[in-house]
Amino acid sequence: MSRLFGAYVIVDYSAAEGKKTGESSVWIGVMKRDIRFRLTYQSHNPATRAEAITLLNSILADLHKRGDRIFLGLDFALGFPRGTSARLQLKGAPWAGMWEFLAKNIVDKADNKNNRFQVAAKMNRLMTNEAYPFWGCPKSDSQKWLSTLKPDSIGDFPEFRLTEDQARKQHKKAQAAKSLWQMHGAGVVAGQTMLGIPAIKALAEAFGDKARIWPFQTGFGALTEEALEGVSTLIAEVYPAIYDGPAEAGEVKDATGVRLAAQALAEADDKGQLAALFAAPKALSETDLTTASEEEGWILGV
Repeated sequence: MSRLFGAYVIVDYSAAEGKKTGESSVWIGVMKRDIRFRLTYQSHNPATRAEAITLLNSILADLHKRGDRIFLGLDFALGFPRGTSARLQLKGAPWAGMWEFLAKNIVDKADNKNNRFQVAAKMNRLMTNEAYPFWGCPKSDSQKWLSTLKPDSIGDFPEFRLTEDQARKQHKKAQAAKSLWQMHGAGVVAGQTMLGIPAIKALAEAFGDKARIWPFQTGFGALTEEALEGVSTLIAEVYPAIYDGPAEAGEVKDATGVRLAAQALAEADDKGQLAALFAAPKALSETDLTTASEEEGWILGV
């Protein structure tokens, strides 16, 4: 059985302020095959998001030159909880409207300084004119529309996306996953999501029709060579915490997660098992499938 991909690139993003390496910084893992088709792995730990995106573009370009089709897995959400786009009165497909909104509003400087808390406050103002559903920030960033502490209620907004609800049922480690409404604190992913989406939007647009974002641009369905015809890069959301395995000597948690995810996906592709992971989740109703494929997105493997 032929493999769908020649290389697997996993990115664990970071919302760090200032240059940072090691734990809670950006990690990029690259799993590719040598001339004898043996899997080889490299990891990279750039100090800023700007350096990471420059490096990522270089990595992808080199792999494309080799003739590899690339699976690009991102450890941040590609969509927001259902209803967000409508409450912001955005036009077009909900996921695309959110990507456009963030691209226009997020400022992420070369030194990692960014305005993610101000954008969260703006979204709260536009959606509820109160300090919810987004919450959590340093005291210096608190204001009328964004509080340091969790509010008593987030109204009728769902706390988690459908994929996170499912992940929390299936995987013990996922039970600690934080809501996308939480902007500050250990283990949160909202900041990475706000900062990561504009960067990946620009990267995907540079590839044009050769890049596809799952499931927004592909729909749900087991992948085939025919479905990937003309596609050089498939982009999807991953959650490294669901892949088990030991850490290597001196390896920080984020680096371990990226490596294990790349390894698991490459091995699944070798066994002909990766294609099925892109199919529609069996637990979802038709309405929920539409929500996942048009607004919230889905974590591959959940």
